Amino acid sequence: MSNFTESYNPATGELIGKTILNSADDVKRAVDNARIVQGDWAKLSVRKRARIVLKMRDYIVQNSEAIAEVISKDNGKTKIDALATEVMPAAMAISYYCKNADWFLSEEHLRAGNIFLINKRSKIERIPFGVIGIISPWNYPFSIPLAEIVMGLLAGNAVVVKVATETQMVGEEIRKAVQHTGLPEGLFTILNLPGKIAGDAFLDSGIDKLFFTGSVSVGKYLMKKASETLTPISLELGGNDAMIVCEDADTYRAAMGALWAGFQNAGQSCGGVERIYVHEKVYDKFMNVLKEKVENLRIMNGFDFSSDMGCMTTLKQVETVNLHVKDALERGAKIFAQSKIPIETNSKNYLPAMVLTDVNHEMLVMKDETFGPVVGVMKFSDYSEAVRLANDSYLGLTASVWSKSSSRAEKIAKQIKAGAVTINDHLMSHGLAETPWGGFKQSGIGRTHGKLGFDEMTQPMVIVKDILPFVKKNLWWHPFNKKLFDGLKGLLDLLYNKNLGKKVSGTFNLLKVVPRIFIKE
Repeated sequence: MSNFTESYNPATGELIGKTILNSADDVKRAVDNARIVQGDWAKLSVRKRARIVLKMRDYIVQNSEAIAEVISKDNGKTKIDALATEVMPAAMAISYYCKNADWFLSEEHLRAGNIFLINKRSKIERIPFGVIGIISPWNYPFSIPLAEIVMGLLAGNAVVVKVATETQMVGEEIRKAVQHTGLPEGLFTILNLPGKIAGDAFLDSGIDKLFFTGSVSVGKYLMKKASETLTPISLELGGNDAMIVCEDADTYRAAMGALWAGFQNAGQSCGGVERIYVHEKVYDKFMNVLKEKVENLRIMNGFDFSSDMGCMTTLKQVETVNLHVKDALERGAKIFAQSKIPIETNSKNYLPAMVLTDVNHEMLVMKDETFGPVVGVMKFSDYSEAVRLANDSYLGLTASVWSKSSSRAEKIAKQIKAGAVTINDHLMSHGLAETPWGGFKQSGIGRTHGKLGFDEMTQPMVIVKDILPFVKKNLWWHPFNKKLFDGLKGLLDLLYNKNLGKKVSGTFNLLKVVPRIFIKE
């Protein structure tokens, strides 16, 4: 067995690097070493941690073109895609979290729930988990793990990351960005593990929390495995996103949005459009624009700035896409529009962008995550039907509604069972650092990004203190007797009984026992 992972450019087959292969023992060692230094890191002020972490952004900005080039070579997406959807969002996320970490981690004072317990003052402190693990995917190999790394470090955790085997060169760029900060040795470790052992290795290492982005099947396995030790786990497991185009939509913008969200990154986006439902009144107009744009998509090597779409990252995913298309065509679907692919390439990773019509929800392309440059389009006449179709999926990551009426769009959006619904846009909320990211149903558990995502990096600790230290004991403490019972019941009657007589008698019974809180007995 080789001690290295070889990385190849999926567009050309060129060998672009080698990475040392790690083992499960390396994960355990990394977690143990991280635990040694994490305590001192957590003791630093949030602002000091932020000043250190912010240096990551400086490195990314200074090396943005080189990083985009590595992402393009390693993943197959276009260089513009790499810059716009990975490098830029990463820099923006670092800025946002460093700016707001102090607020996210500040203690929260709770309002008293009852006037008779007003002497009990409560507050919530956010406590880092300790050592968190991150298993990141190959489709957005830079921006997805980097946001979680930044939040984890700012929250006071140590971080151990397993980057995807398919995009090891991007992992090296992450390593360089983090090393630029001068973090204490051992606080951050990036590893190269085979996917089949990574989950077990992390959960067996004693990790304090695991963040996983990947398939539903692996997510279910990790959740089951994590239950053995009750290890907290956050899962982002993909989507089968629906797009609803209303009768009053700007059909040109909607079609361009479908082009972007359906075929950006060759459709390898968990939050990309896969299913499109178009109102019958604008169906033809929308489809005419979409057909023209798809057929004119330029697909070539991602280094060419004229390329609109790159290639697929893995041959395994190519097989999945071809299987879904074959299944659809055999069941009666038609290819409505299709782009060309470069004829000069020998790479099998190139697929055309494709629009299918005459589709239904019995087809794999509509009921499962295709994760490739294919969208299925259906016509609808009634909005309740559109919502039903949009919700007819075991996944619910994101969705979109397209309409010139904000109120109509929002009314429809609120009926869709998805973690994020955008109006007149799609596949961009992941780039908004302030916006939580995560899904309903089998699209995952937990959230990343925004304050909710930052909260996932910590545990809430409640601190309750009594502001009347001279009081000898609480009203309900020992010794017990009938008088105490009547007094406590009197408090209940005073607060909530609707009978005035009961309130009055209850007040007298309460007053009889109040003095006991000041007396030693």
